Amino acid sequence: MHGRPPNADDRAGYDYQSNAVERPDLAAALRARVDGDVRFDSYSKLLYSTDASLYEVTPIGVVCPRSTDDVAAVMTYCASEAIPVLPRGAGTSLGGQTVNEAVVLDFSRYMTDIVSTDPDGRTATVQPGVTLGSLNETLAEAGLKFAPDPAWGDKSVIGGAIGNNSTGAHSLQYGKTDAYVEECEVVLADGTVTRVGEVALSDLPELAAGDDLESRIYAEVARILDEEADLIEETYPDLKRNVSGYNLDWLVEDIRGAARGVGEPDGTGETVNLAKLLCGSEGTLAIVTEATVSLEPVPETKSMALLSYEGLLDAVDDVSAVLEHDPAAVEVLDDVFLDLARETAEFAPVTEMLPAGTEAALIVEFYAESDADGRQTVANLLADRCPSAEPGDVASPAEGRTASDQPVVAFDALEAHDEDERARIWKLRKSAMPILLSRTTDEKHASFIEDTAVPPENLREFVAEFQEILEEHDTYATFYAHAGPGVLHIRPLVNTKTGREQMESIADAATDLVVKYDGSVSGEHGDGRARTQWNRKLYGGDLWETFRQLKTAFDPDWLLNPGQVVYREDDPTRMTENHRVGSDHEVQVDFEPTLSWETENGMAGMVELCHGCGGCRGDQSTTGGVMCPTYRASQEEITTTRGRANALRRVMTGDMDPDEAVSAEFLTEVLDLCIGCKGCAHDCPSEVDMAKMKAELTHEAHQQNGATLRDRLFARVHTLSRVGSALAPLSNLATSVPGSRYLLERTLGIARMRPLPTFCRRTFRDWFDAREQTVSPAAADRTAALYPDTFTDYSNPDAGKAAVRVLEAANVHVTVPAGVGDTGRPAFSKGFLDRARNLARENVDALAPLVESGRDIVVVEPSDAVMLQSDYRDLVSGTDVETVADNTYGVCEYLDTFSLDESVTFERATDDVTYHGHCHQKATAKDHHAVGVLRRAGYAVDPLDSGCCGMAGSFGYEAEHASMSDAIASILLDQVEESAGECVVAPGASCRTQFEGSDRTAGTPQTPIEAVADALDE
Repeated sequence: MHGRPPNADDRAGYDYQSNAVERPDLAAALRARVDGDVRFDSYSKLLYSTDASLYEVTPIGVVCPRSTDDVAAVMTYCASEAIPVLPRGAGTSLGGQTVNEAVVLDFSRYMTDIVSTDPDGRTATVQPGVTLGSLNETLAEAGLKFAPDPAWGDKSVIGGAIGNNSTGAHSLQYGKTDAYVEECEVVLADGTVTRVGEVALSDLPELAAGDDLESRIYAEVARILDEEADLIEETYPDLKRNVSGYNLDWLVEDIRGAARGVGEPDGTGETVNLAKLLCGSEGTLAIVTEATVSLEPVPETKSMALLSYEGLLDAVDDVSAVLEHDPAAVEVLDDVFLDLARETAEFAPVTEMLPAGTEAALIVEFYAESDADGRQTVANLLADRCPSAEPGDVASPAEGRTASDQPVVAFDALEAHDEDERARIWKLRKSAMPILLSRTTDEKHASFIEDTAVPPENLREFVAEFQEILEEHDTYATFYAHAGPGVLHIRPLVNTKTGREQMESIADAATDLVVKYDGSVSGEHGDGRARTQWNRKLYGGDLWETFRQLKTAFDPDWLLNPGQVVYREDDPTRMTENHRVGSDHEVQVDFEPTLSWETENGMAGMVELCHGCGGCRGDQSTTGGVMCPTYRASQEEITTTRGRANALRRVMTGDMDPDEAVSAEFLTEVLDLCIGCKGCAHDCPSEVDMAKMKAELTHEAHQQNGATLRDRLFARVHTLSRVGSALAPLSNLATSVPGSRYLLERTLGIARMRPLPTFCRRTFRDWFDAREQTVSPAAADRTAALYPDTFTDYSNPDAGKAAVRVLEAANVHVTVPAGVGDTGRPAFSKGFLDRARNLARENVDALAPLVESGRDIVVVEPSDAVMLQSDYRDLVSGTDVETVADNTYGVCEYLDTFSLDESVTFERATDDVTYHGHCHQKATAKDHHAVGVLRRAGYAVDPLDSGCCGMAGSFGYEAEHASMSDAIASILLDQVEESAGECVVAPGASCRTQFEGSDRTAGTPQTPIEAVADALDE
């Protein structure tokens, strides 16, 4: 978070909470003992009731601790009152282990420090809330990294990685988190603060001799190692990827001096490390408040091959042979997955690179010392596993290369060596989540058996029998992910509302199957509520009892995240209980939606689409993209897309008053802080469109409760601008009268320090009507109707003039259409959807005949362009609106799409420019066009991977939101200062206003089209 919290401004009327507080006495007791935040309000509780799993359990309350002392104080008090406690990171768990009826400790809010790094010793000491992405960003300069790489590493935190014993695609090289956790500071179940790490076996008797909790823990560990080591060694599966149950096999390997292999330190036979036991314990044994982890060097380079197969069984059958070549990663994709990818607009082009007939694929990646080394390694692989494929022209198969005796089953292959080529293949693999989670029907590819693991040599038989299980249950699944270590993400298609018994039956049969093939029910995502039920069957009754005894030694009253990994006999954990969706959790929209909702189940389907993965929680520097600006500025869960979607869902399932969604408090704390950037519609894996839902709900709130004068004025900015232009320059002087800005803030809530738009007496349309055309329709390559959007027409005619100059230089005949004006963007953004629809109809009626006569619609202001291209489809139906939408372009998009600027002669521009794109263009994947045009005009362009500027139309003008706007802007301004550009170029009026009001940039940036016009050779 940059600077002071956004809500510290006296004008900010939000505190990220509701006024309804439960158990106020408990909240007060904890508040008196900690420096962090204590929240027992209804909103906070519902925000932490879910994670990325199927499950939902309302917590007792939430504490965001600032220090180990806070954690110890909470645990001490809760232990005295027999109140359960749940340590939680980013809430990205898929098994339901981060939801419980407990006091939740959210470490991701404040305890995010990297305490120290030791590059020479290859260690780092960190607090549990630091994200893996942030840690690796800090370590990059030293050429080091925390090696486990879960797919969500830029959002998930080190505490969660320890709790889940996380790993990722490269576990063949690096193993799991337990290999890297050297020492932990922990708070025990009675509030004791201690450190656990490596101790000599000879010291165990002394450590176990006392009568305090810590001594009893050491005593139980010593007993298990003395009495049950043989049982543990015999029973635990021989896998690199097993995170079911407690990590007792690591301790046994330690005392017996086991050689663990690549990526994991060997046991010495002389020591044991209790920090390793915490890995995979899911917060049930102790609360980690600090961890020292070992680090690995970042590989010099990588190389990759994609092997094509006629079917999934052939692909998994080939894994063992591929492993003989020592890859860093082997990922499998099946036909179900590839077919779904081919049906999506975003990922279909990626599948086109696959050889014809590919029904399954293995992605094989190698770490390499050099590009030549990588090419040689791939050439050796292809010569062995796909000799029909032509290796790259740099390398030929080496003599003495690895040659498996397994039959060849791959029929074709691709190579990828440079970073862009590799990224293209990984994009296909990483598309799994958005593809599988985009269903808005009740049938979904659910996660409940999605990380079973078996030895790779057993994969073919395992998959074949698993497919039979699915057929017996009248469904099918997609099989993908980490085939190298034998972990398959298997997601059956089930009805998540009515199919709980089916899920349990499939999971039961799957457990029998993994036992048969010496596997594990969880190779990656942990036990939690989804898989704890099966640990007794996996390990047997004797080890199940050992788990219970270990849990009791650490946590005598079973207060730490009870019910995960192991449960009490009188309180069993069932995978079919506490689901967040079901026949009894039907989402009901209690009003008739105004917009068009093409999702299955309409607007309700969109509300349910969020699956809680936490993709909206990433930092700008590690995640990039647009989503979610207010979270990045505040680090508050309620400001994430996930938080808002969860709040809406709980209201619409009847868990809260149905009128809550349009109440003043809900609007203030939940909806108003959504700035409508549309980032979630693009960056969210499920494409949850929160901006659209906000518009719909704000409209309903206006219908039920009326609207403020300020909202009505902002919705009619076009009218105000027309009047301001007619009265210019007097209108521009009015706000400079002493006291006028103070009065505006007091009466209308318009921030007094924010630069207000100025108006030009001579509008862009006036200028255009008075000039002579330079390109005749007959001689033109294309004809365009340049839309006179509000800001361009009345406040920045120079941008419109520049557009005309460039378009005519590209031999485009330009007209300005009559009968159009306000696009309806302001009304839409403020929830006046009836007004927005009326304006849309008027504009479509005026523009459709122009398109039919051969004209393209071109718009300078990005938000207005996207309004015509996208939002009009939600407001108006029919062929005319589709015609207009399909033929509308932003001005740089127009030049780039039709290569019009390639015929233009430019002087060589000398400036290096920093380009900040508009969030609406980024959300519709149109942001790149301006970068290409600017570069062809001669500029050296640094396109920022930036989020919203924070102005977001009227949002930054609103006094109560000014501090949030500034906090969002500070993230962008940091990026600008780090850029090598000499000046900033930004297409959006709001963005340029934000830059104008900052003392960290010089003046108001140009629009891209103005910069291009400046480079014309005239």
